[in-house]
Amino acid sequence: PGVPCAWVAPAAIPFVHAGLAAVMWRGTCWCWLQPTDVCVSPQLQPEQLDCGAAHLQHPLAIVNPVTATPVFTYSGLTSVAVASVNNYTVVFLGTASGGLLKINLDSTMKVISRRSISVAYGEPVHPIMQFDPSDSTYLYLMTSYQMTRVKVAACNQYPTCTECLAAADAYCGWCTMETRCSLQHECTNFTGANFWASASEGVQQCPSMTILEPEINIDKENPALIIQINGTIPNLNGTNISCDYGNNIRTVARVAGDYVNQFIYCSLLSREKYPAFPDDQDHVVVETALRVNSKNIIRANFTIYDCKRTGNIYPKRACTSCLSARWKCHWCPSTYTCVSNHSQCDDALNVNPCCVRMEPCVLLNFLSFSLFAFCVQLHTSEKNDLFPVNLQLKDRPDRFIDSPEMMTVEVYNCATGSADCSQCLGREDLGHRCVWSESSSSCRLQGEPPQTSDVCPAPEIKKIEPLRGPLEGGTLLTIRGRNMGRRFSDVLGAVRIGSVQCTPLPDRYVVSEAIVCQTGEAQEEFSDVVTVNVSREGKSRERYSYVLPVVQSIAPLNGPKAGGTRVTIRGSKLDVGSELRVLVNTSKQCTDLSRNDSTITCTMPSAELTAAVPVCVQFENKSCASYDITFKFEKNPVISDINPKKSQISGGRTITLEGRGFELVQNVSMLVRGIGREQTSCRVHTDTVITCPSPAASNITVGSKPAPVDFYLNGRLYADDRPALDEEMYPEEALHISKFSLEYYADPQFFTAKKEKWIKHHPGEPLTLVIHKEPDSLGLESNEYQVKIGLISCEIQIVSDKVIHCSVNESLSTSERQLPVTIQVGKFNYTIAMLHLGGGETAIIVSIVICSILLVLSVVALFVFCTKSRRAERYWQKTLLQMEEMESQIREEIRKGFAELQTDMTDLTKELNRSQGIPFLEYKHFVTRTFFPKCSSLYEECYILPTQQLSSQVGSQVQETHPLLVGEWKIPENCRPNMEEGISLFSTLLNNKHFLIVFVHALEQQKDFAVRDRCNLASLLTIALHGKLEYYTSIMKDLLVDLIDASASKNPKLMLRRTESVVEKMLTNWMSICMYSYLRETVGEPFFLLICAIKQQINKGSIDAITGKARYTLNEEWLLRENIEAKPRNLNVSFQGCGMDSLSVRAMDTDTLSQVKEKILEAFCKNVPYSQWPRVEDVDLEWFATSTDSYILRDLDDTSVVEDGRKKLNTLAHYKVNLPALLPRSLPGLGVKDLDTEKYFHLVLPTDESVEHKKSHRQSHRKKVLPEIYLTRLLSTKGTLQKFLDDLFKAILSIRDDKPPVAVKYFFDFLEEQAEKRGITDPDTMHIWKTNSLPLRFWVNILKNPQFVFDIDKTDHIDACLSVIAQAFIDACSLSDLQLGKDSPTNKLLYAKEIPEYRKIVQRYYKQIHDMPPLSEQEMNAHLAEESRKYRNEFNTNVAMAEIYKYAKRYRSQIVAALDANPTTKRTQLQHKFEQVIALMEDNIYECCSEA
Repeated sequence: PGVPCAWVAPAAIPFVHAGLAAVMWRGTCWCWLQPTDVCVSPQLQPEQLDCGAAHLQHPLAIVNPVTATPVFTYSGLTSVAVASVNNYTVVFLGTASGGLLKINLDSTMKVISRRSISVAYGEPVHPIMQFDPSDSTYLYLMTSYQMTRVKVAACNQYPTCTECLAAADAYCGWCTMETRCSLQHECTNFTGANFWASASEGVQQCPSMTILEPEINIDKENPALIIQINGTIPNLNGTNISCDYGNNIRTVARVAGDYVNQFIYCSLLSREKYPAFPDDQDHVVVETALRVNSKNIIRANFTIYDCKRTGNIYPKRACTSCLSARWKCHWCPSTYTCVSNHSQCDDALNVNPCCVRMEPCVLLNFLSFSLFAFCVQLHTSEKNDLFPVNLQLKDRPDRFIDSPEMMTVEVYNCATGSADCSQCLGREDLGHRCVWSESSSSCRLQGEPPQTSDVCPAPEIKKIEPLRGPLEGGTLLTIRGRNMGRRFSDVLGAVRIGSVQCTPLPDRYVVSEAIVCQTGEAQEEFSDVVTVNVSREGKSRERYSYVLPVVQSIAPLNGPKAGGTRVTIRGSKLDVGSELRVLVNTSKQCTDLSRNDSTITCTMPSAELTAAVPVCVQFENKSCASYDITFKFEKNPVISDINPKKSQISGGRTITLEGRGFELVQNVSMLVRGIGREQTSCRVHTDTVITCPSPAASNITVGSKPAPVDFYLNGRLYADDRPALDEEMYPEEALHISKFSLEYYADPQFFTAKKEKWIKHHPGEPLTLVIHKEPDSLGLESNEYQVKIGLISCEIQIVSDKVIHCSVNESLSTSERQLPVTIQVGKFNYTIAMLHLGGGETAIIVSIVICSILLVLSVVALFVFCTKSRRAERYWQKTLLQMEEMESQIREEIRKGFAELQTDMTDLTKELNRSQGIPFLEYKHFVTRTFFPKCSSLYEECYILPTQQLSSQVGSQVQETHPLLVGEWKIPENCRPNMEEGISLFSTLLNNKHFLIVFVHALEQQKDFAVRDRCNLASLLTIALHGKLEYYTSIMKDLLVDLIDASASKNPKLMLRRTESVVEKMLTNWMSICMYSYLRETVGEPFFLLICAIKQQINKGSIDAITGKARYTLNEEWLLRENIEAKPRNLNVSFQGCGMDSLSVRAMDTDTLSQVKEKILEAFCKNVPYSQWPRVEDVDLEWFATSTDSYILRDLDDTSVVEDGRKKLNTLAHYKVNLPALLPRSLPGLGVKDLDTEKYFHLVLPTDESVEHKKSHRQSHRKKVLPEIYLTRLLSTKGTLQKFLDDLFKAILSIRDDKPPVAVKYFFDFLEEQAEKRGITDPDTMHIWKTNSLPLRFWVNILKNPQFVFDIDKTDHIDACLSVIAQAFIDACSLSDLQLGKDSPTNKLLYAKEIPEYRKIVQRYYKQIHDMPPLSEQEMNAHLAEESRKYRNEFNTNVAMAEIYKYAKRYRSQIVAALDANPTTKRTQLQHKFEQVIALMEDNIYECCSEA
């Protein structure tokens, strides 16, 4: 009241600001109000009349006060922002503790929900807080050190509609068609009716559906579901809807009814697709979902029941169970079955009482009906046992008389559980006919002679406790012994202490053995025995004493009101009685009691006010034993500051607490929240000073934020005396916020002046140490350092930021010749060096001699060095000139070659875009080539390419055939039924995780199960389980865990290095499946362009047709070691094929005729897959020298030149050809590679190189030194291809935003999880695991084998070049340093300069994978299911199963033994199912169907 007020729009809202000030609002005005008890109207001062002056032409002011009631109050607010959303008003409030409150108010200004988040721990939020102008769903707020953009709501945290709308968040609502909680604008079609439900509509508007007939008889004909739609759902007319029953089972649905009342009709799933009934149930609950536009939006359950199962499940009460079932069932007595329709039985019953059943009763006579059982003997060794009774028909043992309630017979044994007479005779109350025989001291069955008396001996009391109690009584006295009554009524009023009655407690009485009674009040102190009179009297040996306890004093007399003070109460006889309480101020108890005869120790509770309160010592809940003892609660101690506020990670630095009231503190501990390893105990020095050692830190990185520090005074968490918040109403704001923080830094680093590890010192001489230290931010004082030499302290003289000087005044004479020099800072202890104590004159003489010898040797070495340096200088100058000339030549050659290759590759790229594109293999051929790279004898049919018949046009594409590709399973018809049944059963076994894991381990344990067999089995399993990649992945992970366990105990870095186990090949196949899409969409084009570039670069120079060596290559072994000049020839060629008639083809004049034909075919068929090309041997080259004369050009003919007894292959230069024409002819030819190198040659005679190469390539490499010019060709080729290689590596080692490698992320996370479980923290090990699992296992295989991906011809020379590139990729992924020298292989030297940069790319790729959001199992399973669906029915799984079965048959006995040895497989009898497979298959596969 009486303060400036500003008028604002009515949409504003009440909020709280400025300490405890409340802001009032009723739709017209807001203003700041101070928290005063009485509102007054003081005279306004002129400066108070400036409200709005900064924003309006005229200031606003009022004279009459504005009154209102606060709708929300809060302590410590600093900023406010308001928004109106969906009929709600939302207020955002920043707090002084760095939090943000969100309050939702409805139209009546009532708080309906509130949320809070922590934005900046312990820092106040700046008053300026605004919504993002471009997106109002974000809020900007600031603290002292940061600006944060916070989303106004986190709707995705609510998984269901009920949770979403019940949260009452104005921003959040349920997006029906997307089944998620979202902001309104994030929901598709949110402007349409009923697409998005807001919180204001209430949870009753959540979409749901009701099945009008939820219980369906299994025998019902043509059942259908009628579904009523409830809640917020848009009009479904015109949408694609169906009923989804899970497991990809759906039925078509249709919409009926109007828009308000929508009904859905859909057919029930077919009978054979009903889910299996549980073994112990007569019904099964089926969940169905309404699927709209491929999305399940609502779901409900219905029940399918089977009355026949009702009677079978409860055979002992079949009729009663049938007629009392939830379903409408009828009992058929004639067939003893439960039926769903009474028409199925002539004498059906439908009323429960009509059942013939057995009821418990007492037979008063035998005139009506009775049953007799003969020769039934029941025994028990226990005190008593209950045996169930059931009646079954004699001629039909499977039929029982109904017994709705379990009938039992009790059999008891008198001799068991009756140690004395009272226990024996007391069993009469249980209906047991037992009697006690005193002569034999045993309990017998009544009726056995001799008959005995029913009077027991006198009670025998063995022990009583406690032995003392207060005069007022109330002590619970425990009496133990025997014969103390047969029942509680016997001891009631029978226990006395002298003349004082002791009242037994019925719930604590144990027949004959124990009595617990409450003592009565005594008038004076006395001591007497305890008597128990049960027909006879028994007395205790010990005496019970009534005493008067005395309380004298309490110490200390005061403590903080927070509680926790440990007090000691002194007196006498304080350990009497059974129960003790110490009450403080008559209501709160002193806890953690411990006592003896003279003292009681306990912990004081907390108090609200500072005052002296009485302390009552209460025995047995009676009156206080003291009335004049008080304890005073004082003000809590106050910690005002801590210094220093920094600590080293090792901890132990002395932290000083400043404040007041510390004399009330008995114990103090310090805890650093979040990173402190443990609490540290502190020491109280004075009323104002406490010192604490800082705790050691863990889980911290350099530069982390200060960590909050908590102090516990007397065991209570220290907190400022602030008004407490209601924890029930504001639970998140009531959390403790620490006032203090501690910043951790790395431990200081120390070293000697020259960083030496040994310091020499002669005894008797003064010792001064100079210790250097790295600069740090700890700000350590001189008294915090402690330097020791052995056990002797080194006195610190000077301390600076970088140097510490210390000296030792006493003698260091000791028996040890070496002493450690250590420096300690807190708990950080570091040994800098070792001090070596010298030996005197002998050491000096030896040193002089050694120095003299070293001087002479130095003079000789200097002379030799100078002589050799002059020679080396002259040689270096000569070599430098040669190198400069060579570099100039290489640069010019690379420049020309690169420019020419770029032109050719640009043309190639355009051709790819115009034609059918890159010749990718289909997925099924990619899989078969990758899984089975070398055809085993099992698959002789694989990769068969039928001979192509030439025609004027190229024929249709020839398909690869492989037995695993989809096709008919070729087996004789007479064997098919048994084999199909056996394979089906075997498939079921393989889909059992326990069987498959035992199966794989059993095979791997066999010595003759070779690596080839393991890889083949893994690939067959991959094909067989290709449709269930989720299951395949779980099997692979389980097997990998076993492999990791085996590797971790040896050398974990060697894991996955090779493919020697089934799971390693399974991993290779899994990566191939998961990475195929990425390979095709991202890596395929740069890889294909690199292969084309390599081929074109090789073809630009001479290529020896016999040896395959070329002028341009990346592999030294394939380098043509002769300087043969080759000139290009442009040939005009005509050929009717591949869609083109004539072309100009470039060839070299040194090319053989076969090489020319290959280049011509490549030019004409470059847009056609290689499998559709004509073969070189099937066409001839015809040269039209004139218009009438033509010649067939061949590699060998009568004109071939002979040199040194060998024929030289004909070339274009030999024929001097200008304009040849190529015509297709079906003539068989002899391949050049089939020629004998002893009789023929092309460019190089065998005496130069070929013979050397045939003998031993390594020997020839050592003997023959290559001229430097040949190595420059390697560099020239490398430089020309560098761009294409860089593009390929970049494609492999990059992550696309639109398609991240989820499989790689999932598997790398799996490896990191397994390493963490086994304590493997070495980053190099993780790098090696990742490298072995992806780059070396998948990418290197692809780089070396492009024919796995493309339909191309991979020549031996291209294979050699790709091997060099693959080796560079392997080196890039390796962590070991390349130790290269002059003797290193050229193939490694070629890319040595680029390897460091490639390694950075690899490490960045691994880090990007690591930083990706983790994938859940559900997300990965969805991805794998999509991959399985995408390539469904591509493979013949029956063939794969049959091949796997061959291994199972070969190792049958070992597999059965392994299944028997495994508890899980043995319990589920999988070995018997496996034997069934063998029984079905063995006669077929190996006898009558061997031809399959």
